[in-house]
Amino acid sequence: MRRSPARLVIALSVAAALAVFILYTSIAGAGTPQVVPTQIHKYVGQSVTLVGTVLSTRGDAHSSAGMRFVLSDPNQKVGRVPVVYHGSVPDLYKAGRIVVLTGTMRSGQFLANSGSLSTKCPSKYSPAKQSAKT
Repeated sequence: MRRSPARLVIALSVAAALAVFILYTSIAGAGTPQVVPTQIHKYVGQSVTLVGTVLSTRGDAHSSAGMRFVLSDPNQKVGRVPVVYHGSVPDLYKAGRIVVLTGTMRSGQFLANSGSLSTKCPSKYSPAKQSAKT
């Protein structure tokens, strides 16, 4: 007995649809650009993911005024962007740490989405220190 090719056609259609979806997402990306402070002026009013090094911090993230801090480009200390943030603050957050957050640049300051702040842990990615042998 000969089987109907319907199963094969359905399986190939599903595989083709998944391939198109994967190709589209890899080309189009998530749709939210990832920028550093020196590039933020190009994206005023747009939702972006901002990556930078914390230079200074003041305020409380749970107050009505929010936590305010200044970011610079990671590892370069150029470009300064004031940030206003409300929400939970990671335990590893401190000045000198590289952080990632999403939000929008408006009126000269970056308004971060609540709860979007995360830190990068540089110790995991830096090479091990070598001891001097005498």
